[in-house]
Amino acid sequence: MKLKILCAAVVAAMCSIGSAAAERWSAEKANAWYDQLPWMAGSDYIPATAINQIEMWSADTYDRATIDKELAWAQDLGFTTLRVYLSSVVWKNDPVGMKERMDDFLGRCKDHNLRPVLVFFDDCWNEESVYGLQPAPKPGEHNSGWVKDPAISLRADTAAVYPVLKAYVQDVLKRFKDDDRVLMWDLYNEPGNGTKHNISLDLLKNVFAWARDVNPSQPLTSGVWSDQGEINTVQLACSDVVSYHCYSDEKYHATVIDSLQRYGRPLVCTEYMARTHGSKFQNIMPLLKKHKVVAINWGFVAGKTNTIFSWEKKMPDVKEPPVWFHDIYRQDGTPFDPEEVKLIKSLTGKK
Repeated sequence: MKLKILCAAVVAAMCSIGSAAAERWSAEKANAWYDQLPWMAGSDYIPATAINQIEMWSADTYDRATIDKELAWAQDLGFTTLRVYLSSVVWKNDPVGMKERMDDFLGRCKDHNLRPVLVFFDDCWNEESVYGLQPAPKPGEHNSGWVKDPAISLRADTAAVYPVLKAYVQDVLKRFKDDDRVLMWDLYNEPGNGTKHNISLDLLKNVFAWARDVNPSQPLTSGVWSDQGEINTVQLACSDVVSYHCYSDEKYHATVIDSLQRYGRPLVCTEYMARTHGSKFQNIMPLLKKHKVVAINWGFVAGKTNTIFSWEKKMPDVKEPPVWFHDIYRQDGTPFDPEEVKLIKSLTGKK
């Protein structure tokens, strides 16, 4: 991940996008906010019974019992945050119900001492999405049912889709803008991944402007994840706290931390831990704690997302790979590797 260090003038110019109703947090404000927090760790989270964001948040498939059970396991590890994807599809069809379920979820998180990072848009995996019944997982295929949000087919007609997306973002933010159960807002996951970059860039600029209009009390971010040119520039210039993804080993990950520390803002690693890539709890989590970088690994409980399998190779005839790519627990609560759980607890201070 090669990241350009931006000068103050560029930062100021990039952050003037959209309304002037609110400004990006100063580095001093961001660091003062972060200084009040302990070092935090957690996982990207979706219940094992959901294949994607739509299934997690829809009325018929919102699984309170599973969520409660799994959040208790997260608390037992000493985790204090989760990163959770929302769904514009569910909001469009059931805005009141989705916000009610979000309120329920945040209440359950608070019961388990967890403050989640909530994600709006996403450029990863399947290009189209539908409301209602979601597909069954494809055996041995990583994230076979995960969907981009918004769907690619909607993005060309910005005059039609942007008012809907703006209403979605601002409706959710207005409801939870001063809710201390929310740690921060991740406005756009991996913009530019598998899409036309100019479309993602425009939506990225707009979602920052829409969010600034609401001016939530929690910080805003969008994580850099690869060399994406101007997309990276906007992300780094407009985020209150700097977030990023890195699935490489500790030597490379250390260089990423070093390059991002130069921005003088809190650091949040919102995705790491791919065992077969050399990104493991054993070598990455201590590095993140050393530098007080929030440590959020991809995957918690092995389930319908099939993220125990690598994104690089489909294995339709394999029930379980010998080395899991992501995830910590099986659905019965037993860990893939008990030694990992011991390590995590030692780092989080959980006895």
